[in-house]
Amino acid sequence: MDLRLKPQDVVVALKLAAHAGEPWTQPELAKSLHMSASEVNHGLKRLEACQLYNPRERRVIRKSLEEFLVAGLRYVFPAQLGDAGKGIPTSVSGSSALSAKLLVGDDDHIVWPAKGRAARVRGRTLAPLYRTVPQAATDDPVLHEYLALTDALRVGRARERALAKEELAKRLAL
Repeated sequence: MDLRLKPQDVVVALKLAAHAGEPWTQPELAKSLHMSASEVNHGLKRLEACQLYNPRERRVIRKSLEEFLVAGLRYVFPAQLGDAGKGIPTSVSGSSALSAKLLVGDDDHIVWPAKGRAARVRGRTLAPLYRTVPQAATDDPVLHEYLALTDALRVGRARERALAKEELAKRLAL
């Protein structure tokens, strides 16, 4: 098995961090993330190999995850804004913590492309870290916040990244 991180591994780590202390099983985790059980299983093994997950304690190593997200995520999994479209808010417009501190105008919205009722906002599109992120975020507002902060680190300007870093540090310190 290839032990290099994949984007879905970051999503698994964020889900575990967002719900630290709550009991979970791999099938439940897979279902909540709209992934297969094998994707979650392999993701946990890759996270362990990268020293981001402790399998004995069944928890994310929060300080290491924070360091990776802040210093490496945008280089390992780069993101590029696309054309305007409708979708689910992310980055500054998807994070209540960031939108409360920054003035977000209509031209500043960033969205994961989506169709139907989920497509609530018009803005610049951003491909999610993994294809099931929009569904998982819709089902779990806490995870949505973590993913939006992560996207702010990937595509935000300096001030947005600094605020996202600060907010993630607070959440991961808990």
